Amino acid sequence: MKWTDDAKETLSRVPFFVRRRVRERVEEEAARCGAKEVTPELMDRCKKRFLNRMEEEVKGHRVESCFGRSGCPNRAVQSGDLSDDLEKHLSRRNLKAFLKDRVQGELKFHHEFRISISDCPNACSQPQIADVGIIGACTPSVGPEPCTACGACVETCREQAILLRDGAPVVDRAKCLHCGQCITACPSGTLVAGLSGHRILVGGKLGRHPRLAEELAGIHDREAALRIIKLCLDSFQKHCKKGERFGEIIERIGSGRKTLEEESSAS
Repeated sequence: MKWTDDAKETLSRVPFFVRRRVRERVEEEAARCGAKEVTPELMDRCKKRFLNRMEEEVKGHRVESCFGRSGCPNRAVQSGDLSDDLEKHLSRRNLKAFLKDRVQGELKFHHEFRISISDCPNACSQPQIADVGIIGACTPSVGPEPCTACGACVETCREQAILLRDGAPVVDRAKCLHCGQCITACPSGTLVAGLSGHRILVGGKLGRHPRLAEELAGIHDREAALRIIKLCLDSFQKHCKKGERFGEIIERIGSGRKTLEEESSAS
């Protein structure tokens, strides 16, 4: 769908966390009206219609992803159809009906349970402010191929987590963000992919009292990540009061993977 320059400028002023959704809704409205391009006037009509029917637009959950699936060169792992699997699972939970009961008022977008997936630590999808954030991780390991001491890995690492010692790379695990860029940069193949999977963050949110998500320990494979997310959802549905976000629940009842597992096994 073509957008006029003025419409693009208007869209750029929309808060980033709903910008993609607004673009989708505006283009749907344009198609419904038979418009060939999006103009500020069309956006204004869509806004009025949208605000008057906000609760109809709320579906209870939101799964957002970065551009990794389109072939982003920075991705540490390929999340593949993880977002599709999460969407199916969340749909089966019918969180809209659950939230309607707990909120006891008009549902708005900030009530939705948000999951954000990023395939690398650049975190374009902003998992740090989602109820559950997923960040791709690929840990570098030293393989059998001899190092040429070219220094490409040291130069590439933005965290200064690699140094050359006795002609071989040494990784500082405390600094490493598991982006995998050093592996890509290594021309000799000395650095290879070790443990790969997903970092899990929980409890992020914006609003009047913003909160950055807490990271659970470890790097988790796909099955473990799905299991942890389901545990988070179990805890959310068990403890949510009057539209609380997951971060508020964590502050009230405690956090951590062990706690979430105990909550799930006890229910």
